[in-house]
Amino acid sequence: MELGFETIGNATLICHDHGPVLVTDPWMEGSAYFGSWTLSHEVPAEQRAAIQKCPFVWLSHGHPDHLSMETLEKLRDRTLLVANHFGGRIRDDLRGMGFSVHVLPDRVWTQLSPHIRVLCIPDVNQDSVLLVDVGGRLLVNLNDAGDRGWGRFVRKVVREYKESYLLALSGYGDADMINFFTEDNQRIPPYAARKTPVGRTIARQAEQYGVRYFVPFSSMHKYQRADSVWASAYTTTLDDYARGFESESCTLLPAFIRRDFTRDAVEPIHPRERALHPVDPKEFGDDWGELLEKEEAHALQEYFRAIHHLKDALDFVRFRVGGQDHVVEFHRRRFRRGITFEAPRQSLATAVRYRVFDDLLIGNFMKTTLHGEFGARGLYPDFSPYVAKYADNGQARTRNELREYFGEYRRRDPLGFLRSQVETHCIRPLQTQSAELLRSLVPADSAFFRTAKETYWRARRVLL
Repeated sequence: MELGFETIGNATLICHDHGPVLVTDPWMEGSAYFGSWTLSHEVPAEQRAAIQKCPFVWLSHGHPDHLSMETLEKLRDRTLLVANHFGGRIRDDLRGMGFSVHVLPDRVWTQLSPHIRVLCIPDVNQDSVLLVDVGGRLLVNLNDAGDRGWGRFVRKVVREYKESYLLALSGYGDADMINFFTEDNQRIPPYAARKTPVGRTIARQAEQYGVRYFVPFSSMHKYQRADSVWASAYTTTLDDYARGFESESCTLLPAFIRRDFTRDAVEPIHPRERALHPVDPKEFGDDWGELLEKEEAHALQEYFRAIHHLKDALDFVRFRVGGQDHVVEFHRRRFRRGITFEAPRQSLATAVRYRVFDDLLIGNFMKTTLHGEFGARGLYPDFSPYVAKYADNGQARTRNELREYFGEYRRRDPLGFLRSQVETHCIRPLQTQSAELLRSLVPADSAFFRTAKETYWRARRVLL
């Protein structure tokens, strides 16, 4: 291909300029999240060959379905491009493994070839966005990133292009911890069980950014562990993306495509869908009957006690491993608000040792029970961001480190940071409460509910 792009795999974008130049988040084989996830479709030989010819590899963030070490081992002599994140964990870890890593400057165009340039936007959540200019057409690769204050900047750039494509996570919502239980051990149906038409969300998001085309992206996975395969009921099939899609300004394209700008052609790619059978967790080293060893239990205590925000937000965190409880107490005489996680020893110990607790949450084989008042958002905003984003990835655990962490992102983009904080601490909680109240009064598929929801999103776009 002389000039254009392809999409394949989970969140893999391949950009061509007289040959392959750039690939994003390549994941060609293997599993993620302690074996829980695998690719929903095979990566064809043609796209595999193109990936391996790319001199540049961009990595959006540290989740293993985006940063696949099995795939990166096949790309050892390439230049890895990463966002300029506070803490620099991905940069330092990859350099420590011998990779050539280049940190992209914030919001500055970098030329990769005569007709391809890129602009990277890191955010406070340790996610990043990549804008790719391919011969005067704009590709907006959001992967998993939600607007953390950079939305207005992206919309401004989109307005400079006549032809623009949005590639973003979409689906029913299984790509997070949804394995919640009541205190009497009954599974709580996740939000994804509502099966809200994905096309409606896609159309709203595309119109919010002002793009001309939308490509489903960053959600092409299947569950394969026997203890997480239950979540397969909430994954999104290729046919689901078009459900409810209606837009006068945007066209929905297939998830796997070859867009040739020289020939002005869009061709679907038809990879083989993977047929899976549940795999015993023991194949991935997890025996639910194993107990934590003494040093592992000690490491568990140290890991969570080092995250100072948890002392302000929770009374305890309990881990049930092999039927034995390990309690991290933040307030010895107060046990009103806390979390119980039930997990197998090997994955838990590994997540603590390598500081990748989010991999346990997203794998959805670990069971989670909330005690006390948490609200509809569950582990947000007091647990997941502070543990997985700020502490693990940003390496900010103490109050002073957090002040420095937030201060750095505030300095880089004061107005965007303010919007992000308003969104996180004011708008999202209010949105969740209002939506739950509305659902209790009217059906979620009613015209009134849809109108109220669209009104909210229009107002949100004006404010943020």
